[in-house]
Amino acid sequence: MDETQPARQVSRDQPGDPRRPTLVGLLPAPEQPADIAESLAGQLPELLADYVDDRLAWDVQVVVDPLTGAMEDSDSIIDKTEAYKHQREWDYVICITDLPIYKERRYMVAEASMARCSAIVSLPAFGATGIRQRLRESILQLVNEMHHGSSEAARERQERRTEASDKVSDDLRGEGARRLMGHRLFESLIPIHRETPEHAEGNIDVRFVTRSRLGGSLRILSGMVRANRPWTVFPAFRSVIAVAFATGAYGLIFPTFWKLNDSYGGSRLVVLMLTAMIAMVIWIMLAHGLWEPLRKASSRHIARLYNMVTVLTLSTAVVFYYGVLYLLFLFAVYLFVPASLLSQNLGHAVGPANYLSLAWLASSLATLAGALGAGLEDDTTVLNATYGYRQRRRNKQMRQDDGD
Repeated sequence: MDETQPARQVSRDQPGDPRRPTLVGLLPAPEQPADIAESLAGQLPELLADYVDDRLAWDVQVVVDPLTGAMEDSDSIIDKTEAYKHQREWDYVICITDLPIYKERRYMVAEASMARCSAIVSLPAFGATGIRQRLRESILQLVNEMHHGSSEAARERQERRTEASDKVSDDLRGEGARRLMGHRLFESLIPIHRETPEHAEGNIDVRFVTRSRLGGSLRILSGMVRANRPWTVFPAFRSVIAVAFATGAYGLIFPTFWKLNDSYGGSRLVVLMLTAMIAMVIWIMLAHGLWEPLRKASSRHIARLYNMVTVLTLSTAVVFYYGVLYLLFLFAVYLFVPASLLSQNLGHAVGPANYLSLAWLASSLATLAGALGAGLEDDTTVLNATYGYRQRRRNKQMRQDDGD
């Protein structure tokens, strides 16, 4: 099919051809966006009939493509998305990217074009929780905007319709005709605003943004860390835990170590723990080349954002690692250090607090002395948890697909 040929348009006033369902295409990036889109595809046809137009039969198709996870420019993504719409003969298409979209010093959550019947959603802008539900509601709203129009009159009509409908969920009734998603505490604290540009900007008719720079940054950072799935990095720490535990366990048998711990206060133990964790994060980033150089980046702001998210992702994994190491040392201390012997060497009575602090000190020193010299189990696992590496991998895949 000629990609320049316009796809069939659905009338906003009359029901479509009953013999052919109205096709909505979802074009997610690989991994998390694709998993969520595929899980929602079966639910959406009935919801689209309830919320958008019950005179039509709806069908939802999902096509995973790396382009939606490799382009940072929303205009380019919309162009590629529209080409997919023509090729697949979709009536509406929504691109779901796991990249941040930064325009005019603000983070975009979603945009839609009535003329192109195309929309884009930036998944990280939803934050770290409730992503599946937020995406489902966003898809319904964007199709509603494209199907009925984004003018004030069109939104007023839809507001009255959703208010009167007993099929539309309570979260989306009434004002839901102007909201991207349902009303929740997180949306109250960091609201998403609806805008209709007075002058056409690349045929964008409506967009949803976070106006607060702090609020938008919090949404994006938490959403991007969630997209990195830091829990998938933790299994790569198995060899590190083994080396660190072996190093620390050896020190536990020496009375000098017990006396050193007894002389430390809580503040010193906290500083030592934070120093060990920070050193671990820095070592992983340097050893695996995870830092994005700003001078080579097309956008310095996005490169800084990637580096910050990588640090937060690794920090989360290191916290899990430290917690496991602490539990191992706590077990070892209770098993190998008798209370009578510990009390005799310290010269005073001992209790649970002494064992807790001893395991704490051992965890920090073992991380500094032993774990920094160990290699992670799987380099690819760590690299996959960073945006920069996934970008390069998807760009390479796109070039191969174009070559084929």
